[in-house]
Amino acid sequence: MKDCDAVLHLAALIAIPYSYHSPDTYIDTNVKGTLNVLQAARDLGVKRVIHTSTSEVYGTARFVPITEEHPLQGQSPYSASKIGADQLAYSFYASFNLPVVIARPFNTYGPRQSARAVIPTIITQVANGQRQIKLGAVSPTRDFNFVKDTVAGFIAALEGNGGLGEVINFGSNFEISIGDTVQLIAEVMNKEIEIVTDEARLRPENSEVERLWADNSKAKQLLNWQPAYGGREGFKCGLAETAEWFLNPANLAAYKADRYNI
Repeated sequence: MKDCDAVLHLAALIAIPYSYHSPDTYIDTNVKGTLNVLQAARDLGVKRVIHTSTSEVYGTARFVPITEEHPLQGQSPYSASKIGADQLAYSFYASFNLPVVIARPFNTYGPRQSARAVIPTIITQVANGQRQIKLGAVSPTRDFNFVKDTVAGFIAALEGNGGLGEVINFGSNFEISIGDTVQLIAEVMNKEIEIVTDEARLRPENSEVERLWADNSKAKQLLNWQPAYGGREGFKCGLAETAEWFLNPANLAAYKADRYNI
C-alpha cells in the first residue's frame, strides 16, 4: 500500500456455506485482514479507504426497504465476520480520523461470478442442458445488483467527496424471490425448467436470510449514484448479459455445473 493515494479493500472470504465449516478462517481473513489494511492505511497516510461490507450483515429484514440504520444481525459466521470488519473500519475513522467509506453492496451478479452464487448456479446448469435445476431455498428474496452498477458504486465512493465515516448501501431497490429469479432466467434463456430442492444447499433454518431489499437513497444523495439496471426490466437486462457470457463455450467450460462446492 506504500505510495497509494487510495485503497479499495475487497479482500475477503465470502462463501457462506464454507463459513459454517471453517469460521476461524473468516475471522483471520475478514476481521484480522481488514485490521491489517486499516493499520497500513493509517501508517502510510492513505487519503481514502473504501471498505467493502455486504448486505448479509442486516440478516433477515426487520423492515423494508433496508436503510443503513437497520439493525445488524450475524446470522452466519460469514456475516458476523463482516460486521466485525465494518465496525473496525468505522472505529479507525472515529478514533484516528482515517478517511474510510463503508460500501455495502447488495447481491452482486454478472459474468465471471463463482458458481457458489445462485445466479451462476442456475445459468450454468441450464447452459449445460439440465432442465431440473438443483437449488436450496427458493422463497428468500434478494436485491440483485448487476456488476456494472456495483463497480460504478465503488468508483463513486472512490472519486466522491462525501461519505467519509458513512455506511452506504448499493442496491437496485428491487426485491425478487429466488424462485422468481429462476423463472426470469428461464425466460431470458428461452428454456422450460423445473426446480429440485437439494438438501445440501439449504442453510440452517435460523441462518437463512429470508428477505433483502435495499434502500439506495443515501447513495444517490451522497454520491449521485443510482443503478442503471434497476427494476424488473433492468434485472432482466443484466441476466441477459450474464447468460450471454456463460453461454460462450470457452467460458462455460471453466464451470462444473454438476458439482456443488461449499
